[in-house]
Amino acid sequence: MGRGGAFGIFRGLDAFGKTMEDVKIKTQFGAWMTILSAVIILTFTTMEFVDYRTVHLKPSIVVDKSRGEKLELDLNITFPRVPCYLLSIDVMDISGEQVHDLTHEIMRTRLDEHGNLLASTKATELRGELAVVAGASGPQSADEGYCGNCYGGTSATGDGCCNSCEEVRQAYVRKGWSFTNPDGIEQCVKEGWSEKIKAQNKEGCNIAGHVHVNKVIGNLHLSPGKAFQSNARHIHDLVPYLKGSQHHDFGHILHYFRFHAEGEDPTNALTANAKRRLNIVDPLQNIMAHTEESNYMFQYFLKVVSTNFDFLDGTHVNSHQYSVTQYERNLDSSGAVKDPHGHQISHGYVGVPGVFFNYEISPLRVTYTETRQSFAHFLTSACAIIGGVLTVAGIIDAAVYGARQRLKGKAAVGGDSYAAREGKLL
Repeated sequence: MGRGGAFGIFRGLDAFGKTMEDVKIKTQFGAWMTILSAVIILTFTTMEFVDYRTVHLKPSIVVDKSRGEKLELDLNITFPRVPCYLLSIDVMDISGEQVHDLTHEIMRTRLDEHGNLLASTKATELRGELAVVAGASGPQSADEGYCGNCYGGTSATGDGCCNSCEEVRQAYVRKGWSFTNPDGIEQCVKEGWSEKIKAQNKEGCNIAGHVHVNKVIGNLHLSPGKAFQSNARHIHDLVPYLKGSQHHDFGHILHYFRFHAEGEDPTNALTANAKRRLNIVDPLQNIMAHTEESNYMFQYFLKVVSTNFDFLDGTHVNSHQYSVTQYERNLDSSGAVKDPHGHQISHGYVGVPGVFFNYEISPLRVTYTETRQSFAHFLTSACAIIGGVLTVAGIIDAAVYGARQRLKGKAAVGGDSYAAREGKLL
């Protein structure tokens, strides 16, 4: 066996050969490179540690396979120049479901002409605002055996009796007639219906609440007059809105408009913080739209995307986000018009004044998952930083030292030749 025996052979496997201290050469440039390397290593390692401790939200897109879900729509909108009794909220969707004059879970707040609050009405049942204004039942309804005239309309019970002004109005709606002359109806005169309406003619209205909608393409609109179906068409009675001497228009302020799953809290702190980190905001928030025209139509086209958040602690939160495109036009302008680019534009149907929200549900679902780097990843990155910086620094130092040595050697050779030509001794 060789010198040292088996241990000598094993020692020959050492890949980290050592040099004697006496043959090490230390330079000033090497010292600067050492300091610079330490600073770079410390900086990069700190950045890697911060990244290791940071929680990231990683997005992924999948097909939305949910079935039978309903969405809850929260809205808060103010109409400075439309009184509450004129406003009707209607919801319809592609499945054929329609809800007219929706008041369930809706708060209507009357505003004076300066925007100050007057009174609030919250209905827990599907009951029209005009019924609240005029009194759902007149004095005649208290008289047993009384049967008021429906004036040609269709009564709700089929017995031909309309015992209040609101019942007469509903009978007109079922018949597809416009309710234009309440002063000629006995029930309305006794209830003082016209006087109550005129007293509120200059008011504005704030509408806030929740609307439950199917998770399909649909439409929610706020428009004047009672809506009814006639020959499979959705029709609004616009006469009370357009014939009055007081100017009304659908200029509005959208305080908020958002979607969320039923039973979910849209103000949940986890969801709010996650959306803030991703800069997800509701586009229809604190939006003001103005017009001086009564016969004016505002339309918002929304693309709604289901959005989920999966947090590190196992919490799962459902939410929604949407994009919106706004479109508006004056319904009094007829024929073709030119847009700013000179293109001819004509409208093939007559619209209805009001504010229309047309929403479409995306078939895709976005899921944001909280992730954090593992400690093994941080350790590997730190080792790579240290080894990489030291290796590069060593190459640079060796290159600079070698270049200096070659320059010194050339200077020494040049000095000997010069001395020989001059005949001088060094």
